[in-house]
Amino acid sequence: MTKIENVSNDNFSRRGFLRGMVATGSLVVAANIIPFGPMSEVMAEHHKDGLKNSAYLSISPDGTVNIFIHRVEMGQGSRTGLPMIIADELDADWERLNFVPAFGDKKFGDQNTDGSTSIRRFYDAFRRAGAGARMMLQEAAASAWNVSVDQVGVENHRLINKATGASADFSEFVEAASKLNAPSDDALKFKSRADWKYVGKPKKIIDMDGIVTGTADFGQDIKREGMLFAVVTRPPVVGGKITSYDKAAAMAVSGVLDVVEMPVLEFPALFKPLGGVAVVATNTWAAKKGVEALNAQFDGGVNGGYDTAVYEKELWQSVKKGGTNHLNRGDVDKSIGEAESTFEADYFVPHLAHAPMEPMSATAEWIDGKLNIWTSCQDPQSVQNTVAPFVKQKPEDIYVEAALLGGAFGRKSKPDFAVEAALLATHMKKPVKVVWMREDDIKHGYYHTITAQSVKAGLDVNGRVTAWHHKTAYPSIGGTFDTASAGPGGFEMGLGLVDMPFEVDNLRVEAGEAKQQVRIGWMRSVANIQQAFALGSFVDELAHNAGVNTVDYWMELIGSDRKVNPADDGAQYGNYGQTLDDFPIDTARLKAVLAKVSEMSDFKRERPKGRGVGISVHRSFVSYVASAVEVEMSDSGDVKVVDAWMAVDCGLAVNPDRVKAQMEGAVVFGLSLAMHSEITAQNGAIVQGNFDDYQVCRIDEVPNVEVAIMESDGPPGGVGEPGVPPVAPAFTNAIFAASGKRIRRLPLANQLHT
Repeated sequence: MTKIENVSNDNFSRRGFLRGMVATGSLVVAANIIPFGPMSEVMAEHHKDGLKNSAYLSISPDGTVNIFIHRVEMGQGSRTGLPMIIADELDADWERLNFVPAFGDKKFGDQNTDGSTSIRRFYDAFRRAGAGARMMLQEAAASAWNVSVDQVGVENHRLINKATGASADFSEFVEAASKLNAPSDDALKFKSRADWKYVGKPKKIIDMDGIVTGTADFGQDIKREGMLFAVVTRPPVVGGKITSYDKAAAMAVSGVLDVVEMPVLEFPALFKPLGGVAVVATNTWAAKKGVEALNAQFDGGVNGGYDTAVYEKELWQSVKKGGTNHLNRGDVDKSIGEAESTFEADYFVPHLAHAPMEPMSATAEWIDGKLNIWTSCQDPQSVQNTVAPFVKQKPEDIYVEAALLGGAFGRKSKPDFAVEAALLATHMKKPVKVVWMREDDIKHGYYHTITAQSVKAGLDVNGRVTAWHHKTAYPSIGGTFDTASAGPGGFEMGLGLVDMPFEVDNLRVEAGEAKQQVRIGWMRSVANIQQAFALGSFVDELAHNAGVNTVDYWMELIGSDRKVNPADDGAQYGNYGQTLDDFPIDTARLKAVLAKVSEMSDFKRERPKGRGVGISVHRSFVSYVASAVEVEMSDSGDVKVVDAWMAVDCGLAVNPDRVKAQMEGAVVFGLSLAMHSEITAQNGAIVQGNFDDYQVCRIDEVPNVEVAIMESDGPPGGVGEPGVPPVAPAFTNAIFAASGKRIRRLPLANQLHT
């Protein structure tokens, strides 16, 4: 029996993995943000007199502009949007850009392509890099031409002498510019918005041709000479252990080379592998058949009794009991007690799985004593940090390169699969690719949490809200990192609850206790999923109760144009890592997207019998999105989504093509969660295992989608996630408009037929 423990490779020496990549004489321009990483050290070695404090940009002697894209690509457009920012300020020729894909290095700063942060957190840094390079080239040209710097223009990779009309390519001044001091941030001069030629204009993503022709390399496409393949059978219950397996039967399968026990999971789960047994073979099919032949048996461990049907009842008890106050304004109890009437409703959202189209994979190989990993991950630094203790290496001594991701939605920011590959490559002393099957993905994920919510409103004589009491309970993401966690944390309550923008005098938000029994992880739009569902549904119910159009009710509930600060009511609010000064909660912007989507959908128009339109609006990831969905109901209770409309204010839309695509994708994602998706557990094990029982929308269920991008002077906000939260409540509100039946729990499934 072969078993992997935490393995040391002290005899392996580090190699210069990227040696010789950049030619002598390159200009490395300064963003003045982050010092150089390993690739930059190679540049410095070849050009010792050049600038060495930019992580994002260099210009080669031939004028090629090299852009180091530290964020990964999964369809959201980071590998295009970030270069657009540099290219615009530099006024570069797009055809002369060289795009360097993401590799892990802490000197790049935050590389976690998650939380809709790539553009909004690095817009300024990439803009400074481009502007700084342009100004250095202009200064070099001014010196050569003996004119003032303001007499040197820049246009499409050429420097122009305004006095004589002469022009020259960037390449003619790279060497001279590389000897100059980089301008300070205060001295940078940026192009005016009117002069932008890339930013704000639709741009096809740089990977599109490869994606549509099948030539792009995703994580599953990585190949190494002599590579072996591994498939792992894992305990069906988180924390379970293997009790028996038939190694001889697996070894008898043609192509199987070894059967290897993986380290047992020790809590907290973090991003550790789940344990189990790996079958290593010469091909994926042999590894898969070897796993089947193992007939592995497991015990359930501490979570062996987890049953989601039973757990839901416990959640409702926790909600009823109440818990920690996360926001308290006015006197909710007194106001509800004195209200003309009250209205209340309960909402439920089950566990959900990310289910990216490309399941997880990672390839690991030791080369000249250095561990190299190629994988479709969302954060190469997280891979380095997670893998390092398992192979007794320093994180910086592990090279991690991120391939294209065939979807992720948050799952691939949790690199347990990369640890498996590293351990097996170390054991086999050959390159090993670990392949997750679809069943592995569904049954062994980091699930979106299961949630119960109860909302109660005190109303005046006209049905307007005088008090709002919102109670919820769900296991926190924090439990994946701390076993003492017992309910939603402040960061989760700040994703759509304590920041609800209602002008209500009396408002309380509280959360009850709940312990996790599966791995809980963030998923696209995170807690906004369930919290926006409850908010958007409850507002629609209140509007109907008051006999008021839902849009008008929303507008009155949001109230005056103002900036909201949850801290004023005692909330600990993170604002998605941004300051409220730069990214305020602006009720005027929220109302504007709601008004726009109402206009787009002609929301107030009467529909024929069996047709209905629902609407909702939500701020998340510092952007504002409103959604309207129209459905058609059959006499038998079947529902068809006919049209969807999305209005988004994300501040500056760097690449409108991707903003539109992300809103379209959010409709599909949001409708999938609302119509079909549900993860359940029995005896601690996940019941679902593939797209037959964990469904997403099929192509015939996807409606026509119309997207409006609001003009905005604000800085770039998030785009990848904010479109998801309002879709589910808009959909279920549409069902009510068409049929009179309220949907208060997701997914819809067969609720219309019962």
